[in-house]
Amino acid sequence: MKTGLFSIAAIALLQCAAAQPRGFKHRHHRRQAVVTDYNTVTVEAEEVIVYVDEHDHPMSTTTVWGNQAAPTPSSTHTPTTFATTTSPPANYQPQQSTTTPVAPPPSSTSVPAPYPPQQASPSSAPAPSSSTSVAPASSSSSVTSGQSSSSGPGTGSSSSSSSGSGQYGFGKAITYSPYTDNGFCKTQAQVSQDLEPLDYDVIRLYGTDCNQTKFVLEATKGKNTKVFAGIFDIHQIPLEVSQLSSDLNGDWTQIHTVGVGNELVNDKKASVGDVVGAIGQARTALSGAGYHGAIVTVDTYVAMNASIELCKNSDYCAVNCHAFFDGNTLPEHAGTFVKGWADTISKSAGKQTIITETGWPTQGQPNGIALPSKDDQQKAVDSINAALPSNKILFNAYNDFWKNDTQYTFEAEHYWGIMGNAPCQPNGK
Repeated sequence: MKTGLFSIAAIALLQCAAAQPRGFKHRHHRRQAVVTDYNTVTVEAEEVIVYVDEHDHPMSTTTVWGNQAAPTPSSTHTPTTFATTTSPPANYQPQQSTTTPVAPPPSSTSVPAPYPPQQASPSSAPAPSSSTSVAPASSSSSVTSGQSSSSGPGTGSSSSSSSGSGQYGFGKAITYSPYTDNGFCKTQAQVSQDLEPLDYDVIRLYGTDCNQTKFVLEATKGKNTKVFAGIFDIHQIPLEVSQLSSDLNGDWTQIHTVGVGNELVNDKKASVGDVVGAIGQARTALSGAGYHGAIVTVDTYVAMNASIELCKNSDYCAVNCHAFFDGNTLPEHAGTFVKGWADTISKSAGKQTIITETGWPTQGQPNGIALPSKDDQQKAVDSINAALPSNKILFNAYNDFWKNDTQYTFEAEHYWGIMGNAPCQPNGK
């Protein structure tokens, strides 16, 4: 019996070690944060100088702007001055910001706190192994999903509301990262082991590296799971579309949506025009490859609200929204926060909004009144499920120890996993 147990453990370790570095660089989403610029605009108001006689009756007025010297009055009486809010003269040019102002959350009067900046991805990852063995199972704890059991994409007309199924709606969805703790590609066996306990209508991916689309569809075969596929690099659209088509053998029936870029405008990695152009290029390339489904770009709620053209050029509004980064929202109110932003953006764009990331971390440092913990994650997920029983994607399936963690991510970057640690590496690092 001891010999048998030792053999099983040895096989499990070998399977976890199967993904070794081979110099393949992957481009994957990091837990991205909203970058919000706050600019102070100083406008010098005019002074209206009123000249009065000895009985304090007004005789004449003069308007002075900025640091202009007041003209010498024609009388010896001291003028009375007061500030006004009338429009400045045509030639007055106060210095001001060119940054688009950011609207506050619909459910709050406060401006959302700026999220930490995007961090770098792991430097390399190997080509996937051809191993067919299954990685060992994990007994990691999980958060109850509590989501509705509605079917996959509907066929009705699109809705301008974030609630309801809409044309592109779905019930249960979650994001997934196909990387080991040291940042290398997982094998088909490891991906299959990760996804075996998951039962979701849609799984969101972020790139085409590591054969992730092919591996996820193979791992979920028989579950009727669709994939929200990702084109990570908008400068390599033909290459990424070709990789997608190859992974799918030209069969796009299990693809729910193709996302073109993730939070690029928020992170100032591309302009709105660049992203809109990339969406058009992707439409052409994907149509040529046989795909005629939904195509979107994904960005944060702040960036999408400030640049609604991103939404208007997508088939629906695809928005990442995390109440934790607001810093003013308790986990039990996360659903109200997220739905409020979804409804606001839908109203601005006149089309359906789907929340493409939302969740809560289990460890890390507090952000204002937002505290990371397992209990708070459960409260947040329950609140989000209640407010949005459909049309949202929970972030993330498992903890991601391959990411960099800093004070700017509140030391919480590793700990967004709804299911805890991944089965192949149940103890994390």
